[in-house]
Amino acid sequence: MKCKQIWKILMIMAVSLVILPIAGCKKSANPTYRANHVDQWSRIKKSGKLNIGVDDSFVPMDFRKKNGQLVGYDVDLSRAVCKVLGLKANFQSIDWSMKETELKNGTIDVIWNGYTATSERQKKEAFSRVYERSGQSLVVKKNSGINSFADMRGKKIGLQEGSTAYTDYYKYPKKLKDYITGKPVIYQDNDSAFMDLKAGRIQGVLSGTIYAGYYARNLAKSNAYKLIGSNVFPEDRVAVGMRKGDKTLVKKINYALGVLQKNGTLRRINKKWLGIDSNYLGPSNENKN
Repeated sequence: MKCKQIWKILMIMAVSLVILPIAGCKKSANPTYRANHVDQWSRIKKSGKLNIGVDDSFVPMDFRKKNGQLVGYDVDLSRAVCKVLGLKANFQSIDWSMKETELKNGTIDVIWNGYTATSERQKKEAFSRVYERSGQSLVVKKNSGINSFADMRGKKIGLQEGSTAYTDYYKYPKKLKDYITGKPVIYQDNDSAFMDLKAGRIQGVLSGTIYAGYYARNLAKSNAYKLIGSNVFPEDRVAVGMRKGDKTLVKKINYALGVLQKNGTLRRINKKWLGIDSNYLGPSNENKN
């Protein structure tokens, strides 16, 4: 009996030695877990670069010139922030509908692309101070006869997948969705939506007012478009999206944004890309993350 008991004890101890290390290392060995729960500032500082996820077709925030050069409001702002922090801005073009997944997996360190700090997103992500405010507008041709959302009855509308416009369209159906006949046409980027609007394949595009206004003024190079209902949907609060675990990064970016507000860089970027004289910067919400 003693031999059997000793054998059982030895077996239990052997199994425990195998299971305990696995249980103890399960979370720390998982890159997804580390990306979401472990502060990554030491790694970022050591690498000397900040991996920034962008939709490179989203004017005027992040877009490419004909020669392929990435330019825009957020390009200038993120580079200025990185300069303050002693980092290099490393831009990565991503599928906008997969932005949260890219952040969660650790492929990128931040989402910095006219990104709206919605209440739903704040449950899963940390955000910097709000540095820009906007809304949603319906863009139509001036000669379309469309003067209100109700005039979209029987018409086709375009939306970018994963955008705030896409979310608001379904979240507040009585604002616009209930007027549309059939399903909206979904696009991977806003450029494609506006190309179809120009060609007459759709009659309206719901998009962020900043982008919509810039497109109508600059890219279309005509006076053929108008914006409707910029205050119909809730205000967009644009900020930098980060992982919940990156508390140090949140503080660092907030600090840098404050520096840019004080030295006039934020105001210059607003004038250059948005045509507005503003150095608005919302309060810190670090204690909420």
